[in-house]
Amino acid sequence: MLSIGGSAGSYTLASSDDPRRSSSWPLGDAVPDGIDFNIEGGTSQHWDEHAKYLSVYSRCSNKKLHEPALGSDAWIRNALKTVLFGLGLVQFYNNPPCDDVANLEEAWKQLTSTILASKIFLSLRAAPQAAGSGFIPAAEFTLKILPNLESPKKYGSIILWSMYHDDFSGCSASISGDV
Repeated sequence: MLSIGGSAGSYTLASSDDPRRSSSWPLGDAVPDGIDFNIEGGTSQHWDEHAKYLSVYSRCSNKKLHEPALGSDAWIRNALKTVLFGLGLVQFYNNPPCDDVANLEEAWKQLTSTILASKIFLSLRAAPQAAGSGFIPAAEFTLKILPNLESPKKYGSIILWSMYHDDFSGCSASISGDV
């Protein structure tokens, strides 16, 4: 899987032509089975066009390209609305529109009604120390959030950030039977 972006830095595309002009395909004959858009800053513009441009590599190889998008909803919402993304991996921490119990349910309703991805995974913090904001304790998630997720057809599962913090908090062990 090719990953674009990350938690540090500011990522921008100035125009629809930037993906074609930025560089040549860096992997030679290799064709990835997925492209991860981890956009957590910069601008939300043109990521949908970038996804469309990169999807040509899957058509050339006759392989289905899984294009998950992980990041704050604000940065990748337009890209997630394209039919190209089979998976949506949305960060529900460090993302004020949806990083607490009160906002997460409403954000989930909006995401599942506007994003065309067949499965959406909720990326959550494994412990309060794992990121800056948006920690939801495991018990609160399983009792208050999980039962109320609408559109269970689109619910993929959860992803915890990070394994290091999970080792200390035991979050995955406490929710594994529920998710």
